Parts: sequence; C-alpha cells; structure tokens
Amino acid sequence: MLDQVSDGDFYRHDHRLIFRAIFALAERNSPFDVVTLSEQLDKEGHLSQVGGLAYLGELAKNTPSVANIKAYAQIIRERATLRQLIGISNEIADSAYAPQGRTGEEILDEAERLIFQIAEARPKTGGPIGINDILVKAIDRIDTLFNAGEAITGLSTGFTDLDEATSGLQPADLIIVAGRPSMGKTTFAMNLVENAVLRTDKAVLVFSLEMPADSIVIRMLASLGRIDQTKVRAGKLDDDDWPRLTSAVNLLNDRKLFIDDTAGISPSEMRARTRRLAREHGEIALIMVDYLQLMQIPGSSGDSRVNEISEISRSLKGLAKEFNCPVIALSQLNRSLEQRPNKRPVNSDLRESGAIEQDADIIMFVYRDEVYHPETEYKGVAEIIIGKQRNGPIGTTRLAFLGKYSRFENLAPGSYQFDDD
Repeated sequence: MLDQVSDGDFYRHDHRLIFRAIFALAERNSPFDVVTLSEQLDKEGHLSQVGGLAYLGELAKNTPSVANIKAYAQIIRERATLRQLIGISNEIADSAYAPQGRTGEEILDEAERLIFQIAEARPKTGGPIGINDILVKAIDRIDTLFNAGEAITGLSTGFTDLDEATSGLQPADLIIVAGRPSMGKTTFAMNLVENAVLRTDKAVLVFSLEMPADSIVIRMLASLGRIDQTKVRAGKLDDDDWPRLTSAVNLLNDRKLFIDDTAGISPSEMRARTRRLAREHGEIALIMVDYLQLMQIPGSSGDSRVNEISEISRSLKGLAKEFNCPVIALSQLNRSLEQRPNKRPVNSDLRESGAIEQDADIIMFVYRDEVYHPETEYKGVAEIIIGKQRNGPIGTTRLAFLGKYSRFENLAPGSYQFDDD
C-alpha cells in the first residue's frame, strides 16, 4: 500500500510519523510489528511524540483484518483529497475576496492549477501487466496495421520521403526539431502542423512561446495560399493574391486548430490546458511546442538550467504518452557547431541538456547549405537530418524550401543530383 498512500495523507501528525517509520522499515525489507516499529521510532526520536509503545499497542489491537487493507487505504486517500479540496477552496475564496490587483482570469488560472496539483498528486493507475495481456494488445495492433495495407502507420508529415523514413508521426512519440537560426525549423514544424490539420478531424494544439498567435496564422495563410509572406504581413496584396488568401482561409476555417501563445508557460500549465482542450474538443492528434527552451519551471532558482531543461524534456515526453499523440518540440542548438568545417548538426549539438537526446523518440535537424554557402548549387534545398529514431533508421531526406511562402515541399524527382544518391 506504500504506493497508494503517503504520510501526508494522514490528518494527525503522530500518525504521519508512524507511517514514515513503517515506510523506512519497508524500504530496508525489515519486518514491522509493534516492537520493530517502536524501535524505529525511538531511533528517529519520535517514539514519545506518538504516545510510546502503549499507543502502538492500542493501534495494533484495534486494527481490523488486513484482508480489506486496499479499501482502508482508499478511504485514507479519499479523506486526504477532500481535506486538500477544502484547503484549496478556502485559498481560492481568499484570493477572490482579496484579488490584490489580479484579474478574475488570473485567479481562475491559479485555481485550476491548484486543483490539478491535487489530481497530479493522486496515485497513477498502471503498474506491471502480464505478458498475455500485452501480447493480445500487440497482436491487435499488428493486425490493424496489416489490414490497413499502408506504409504510413502514424500521422502523415505531408512529405513523401519523410513519411517513408518515419512511417509517419507515431502516437506517444516526442519528436525534437532543431536547427540553427534562419534554417527554417519553425516553418518546417508549422508545415507539419498544417499537414496534420488538413488530414485529421482531431484537435491540433500549438504552444507558441515565441511568436504571437496572429503571426503564426499569417505564416500559415502565406504557406497554404502560396503568397509572399511579406505581402501578407504588410497587407499589400496584389489582385491575384486575394483569391489565394481566401482559399487559404477556407482551408483553415472551422478546423480544430488551437494556438496558445502564452510566454514562459510551465509544464504543469501546459498539461492542464491540454487536458482542458481534450475535455472540450475530444482526442488530440498533434501537439507542437515552439520552443522548449522558453518553457519555465515555477520556483526554479535558475542556478541549473540543465536540470530545468531535463525536467521540461521529461514533461513533454509524459505529455505525449498521456494524450497518446505525437508531440513536436523545437529546440535550439549550441553555437559551437559554427566552428566546425561541416556545420551539419549532430545529436550532441542539442543545447543545454543531454536529456533531450535521451527522451526524444525522433530527432530531426533542419539544415540548409545556402545559409553558410550562398553560392552552393543546392539553393532552395533543405536537408532534414534524422539524427535519432528509436524505432527506425537514421539518415537524411531532402525537401524544397520556399522561404518567401514559409513553406517546405517535396522535391521534384530528378531536380537535383546529390552525392549520396
């Protein structure tokens, strides 16, 4: 029951001390009864605080059969949850009576965060599963994929060669998209979002920590309408641009695309808002985060940014698993790669944490040679370098880059001859 109840679930302080002592004995695989428990409490200096050996004996005497211990643990946990709800309700009421300059929306967000903290603290369902049950699930999945008869088993990227290399974006995968500035990583990630929005009826969620939502949409309209984005941003459209803009608007209209442009959002806030969206709009097909280094951990001193990024990376992988959808997270790269003759990124170039490399199921780097070599023969070509793929091959695919449209497209067959062809 140690994974179902914690010492904080007990109302009385002496019962908390007793539970901690039991936990300490269990951690050492030591038996616990009145004698061993009193010895442990005495070592900790807490025996007198809990009423001594006499009170331990009274507890043991009045303890019902262990046959129903799971039900007893559930009662303790439920009562603890109710006490937490009462405490937080009082805290929310105090904030509402004395907002201290905060808006109602800010107080509401804080209230939701506090409520979700209680839910997060509850024991998670799950645990070891027998092989027979797992085999049934695995065979069902294989059978479904076989009957589908398609090479793409996940969400299509919209790019033929990339789909072939990855079989699509898989549920519960954390996909890192990284690149140096001006390579087009945000454009590439948003193109993945566009393709998902047009291919699924499920919700697609974008957390844009760097760009405001309207700027994101302007980019999407330029991409989908194949309109020069500088014209769209300036509002100086030619006569033949308006029909294309209208067509792009119609493509996005009434789609389940949601953009949250909150700056410095925390992992817990991101999870809470995603849960709310899933409750209101159903299953989520894809989540995109631009970019993970802009996320923040509340209360962090900032002394160890590496540890913060590690926690953020783990939280994004947890988000993918919880909602069983691919999560695309953009990441910065270290400047040190600029000193190398070959500036194509590798996994070790990911900025601030090796945990990103560890947690990611797929790592993609966006590289355009023309950024470093303006006279290259491969102008307008982007390399999508797959540096890691947990369940597939690594390698490089190539796309056409149409910068003025904020758009990547499939390369026309035979348009270029590459050394590795």
